[in-house]
Amino acid sequence: MIRRIKYKFTAKVWQHSTPAGWHFVSLPLKISAEIRENLKWQEEGWGRLKATAKTGSSEWETAIWFDTKHKTYLLPLKAEVRKKEKIESDKEIKTTIWI
Repeated sequence: MIRRIKYKFTAKVWQHSTPAGWHFVSLPLKISAEIRENLKWQEEGWGRLKATAKTGSSEWETAIWFDTKHKTYLLPLKAEVRKKEKIESDKEIKTTIWI
């Protein structure tokens, strides 16, 4: 059995500036620094780490990406999750991820 690390946080949803851009939450800097320090060796291309995410009653397989400009990981929010959980830009959501 693979043991995974669990992180819980609250963050504001934001949308990438391109037309029909993806929606994301930025992980808190402290959590991102801990993940980067301990799990960077597991990253794939572009700072990608496989993860499972949960918000509300929705749980999905995904990945987080390290944003070198902001020194934090970004979690993309799928359209179906946003619709089901009634998530919009600028809304704070509680999220759990397992890496």
